[in-house]
Amino acid sequence: MADLPPAEEIDVREILDKYLSREIDLICVLGPTASGKTKYAVRLARQINEILGTQRAEIISADSRQVYRGMDIGTGKDLGEYEEIPYHLMDIVDAGTKYNIFEYQRDFEKAYKDIVDRGGIPILCGGSGLYIEAATCGYSLPEVPPDPQLRAELEKKSDEELIAQLASLKPLHNNTDYDTRKRLIRALEIAIFEAEHPVNRSSFLPKNTYYIGTLVSREVRNARIDARLDARLEEGMVAEIRGLIDGSHPALCSDGQAGTPIPPEDLIYYGLEYKFVTLHLIGELTFEQMRTQLATAIHQFAKRQMTWFRGMERKGITIHWTEV
Repeated sequence: MADLPPAEEIDVREILDKYLSREIDLICVLGPTASGKTKYAVRLARQINEILGTQRAEIISADSRQVYRGMDIGTGKDLGEYEEIPYHLMDIVDAGTKYNIFEYQRDFEKAYKDIVDRGGIPILCGGSGLYIEAATCGYSLPEVPPDPQLRAELEKKSDEELIAQLASLKPLHNNTDYDTRKRLIRALEIAIFEAEHPVNRSSFLPKNTYYIGTLVSREVRNARIDARLDARLEEGMVAEIRGLIDGSHPALCSDGQAGTPIPPEDLIYYGLEYKFVTLHLIGELTFEQMRTQLATAIHQFAKRQMTWFRGMERKGITIHWTEV
């Protein structure tokens, strides 16, 4: 495990004390796919409840695909693992739609506020690094449309002039807004839009998150990915996706009538399982080609997830890695 960060022993009581004393306001369990983060988050929630002697811990999903109804096996929702632990932000939009990071931040904020207002203890759990950062790093994510005319005007200015203009509109905490000219112009485009279109945006997002990372070696992770993929294929993942394509999936049906089929290209958009199984179903891949290419793609995806999380650490975020 030389390529992995050092593991820690996690003291649940210490974390709970930090939360109750308001030193932290969110617990986040993150990790690459097949690292055991869902099981760990559920176990953590149960340990917190046991210490308190009451049901207070609730889990908020940070998975970019588990939001979709009917996309169950392929996204690995594993809802049976939660049992008595309440969960949020799963099965909230129809399959075939394109849910985005702006909507996630809005929905996370609602779920987080609801849990806290009821005296609950929120645990964010997932592997979508962008979603995790949107929820925990306080990013402002307005849906700002491109403005070609403004961009043309900004292109005429030097980098120094653009940075000075950006600094006059917002605090510059780091250089990520202007490490490339394209990003600098986009940051200015957003800042100018926000100045001209002020919105009442709630600041009810966590400000002090305690991050726990589920640690597993690459070899073990890849073996788990392969075994889990075979299990999902046995469980009926191909049939699930076929039902989405032909409209027969229960999530699409109403009053016993078949629902609206989801075009293959819309499922391919979701990537990984939904991309490769769809390509198999429309005749572009054999079953064996699909299985082999999908396993490789998931291995690569897990590696990219770890790269993202190590990048969070380089930006100053402390992740307490633990073996599970």
